[in-house]
Amino acid sequence: MGSRLTEEQAAFAAAVRDFAKRECGTREQRDALTDGGREAHHPGLYRRLADLGWLGVCLPEEYGGSGGGTADACLFLEETSYGMVPCGGFITTVITAKAYERFGSERQRREVLSGVVRGDVLAVAMSEPGAGSDVGALRCRARRERDGTWVIDGQKTWISNAHCAASILLVARTGEDKHGGLTMFHLPAGTPGVEIRGIETMRGREVNDVYLTDVRLPADSVVGEVNGGWKQLMAGLNHERLFLAANMLGLARRAFDDAVAYVREREQFGRPVGTFQALRHRVADLATEIECTRLLVREVALDCDAYPEKLFPREASMAKLKATELAKRVTLEGMQMMGGYGYTTEFDMERHLRAAVVSTVYGGTSEIQRDVIGKTYGL
Repeated sequence: MGSRLTEEQAAFAAAVRDFAKRECGTREQRDALTDGGREAHHPGLYRRLADLGWLGVCLPEEYGGSGGGTADACLFLEETSYGMVPCGGFITTVITAKAYERFGSERQRREVLSGVVRGDVLAVAMSEPGAGSDVGALRCRARRERDGTWVIDGQKTWISNAHCAASILLVARTGEDKHGGLTMFHLPAGTPGVEIRGIETMRGREVNDVYLTDVRLPADSVVGEVNGGWKQLMAGLNHERLFLAANMLGLARRAFDDAVAYVREREQFGRPVGTFQALRHRVADLATEIECTRLLVREVALDCDAYPEKLFPREASMAKLKATELAKRVTLEGMQMMGGYGYTTEFDMERHLRAAVVSTVYGGTSEIQRDVIGKTYGL
């Protein structure tokens, strides 16, 4: 993010970059923090980010946050991603925290948001084996007992960071209407009847199956309104998609810089391979796409801050679509430019690629984003 940063934002970005360089600047440091690239989140380092006051970057001051806005959170996500800081729990945390800030009770906000500032990780559980893109098809059911207690049974899947979360924001069915029968619940870690099983992926341990068997929650566990979950979910999509876009923008920038550094040094036929027109033009195209994406993400973030009550479905989906597809493209082309070395674990490019390829799937696939954008034009 460039010239439109305020002095305070520029100083914040510089501080995050300095932290990343100091703590995660070498391959040896990153391997030690991530078990050789198999873990996306390091609890100890995350607590240090909390001690610096950065995890509450966009949360209200009354709950211990910094009182910043969406643009500040996007800046933090971009810079930590670029710096390869293993704080993978932050993105689900900030997405979930915004839901509590908007719809939670005062008790829930004080408990959850102050916990985030101290270093708690949050997770959100929507997807199920039969309900991914079609969230309204979920079947995990919550029924209310006579004393007001809720009893929940069902299964959730692909739940990022559930294994290290202090609480999960659970979406369950409380009515028969497809969209009008969903409710959000606050589910603390350690609640009886909850079983979390990790799903192994090409990037390591990130996502989980969550099984709920006769889980009992008190009446005041509802977040927002009973049967109001769908509208509440839709109200937060602009932030979710924008935060994901900022995260992948940082990754695209890092992969690009790593590739350029390599082609400047690698020599074939008596000169650096980057001086050959085929690679020089490829670098030019990628640099242009990264700058366009940076401007898009920045502008949408500023709009969200300027008009906090307004939804930006078209713009947020454009940002998510553009940034995630770009991250995938940059990492693939970076690997191609580096040749066989890009495929080895000696360099970071294969790690960048593993982080990027799933980004066009989670948080709404690229196909869903295109569908949302098309519908905003009356199609």
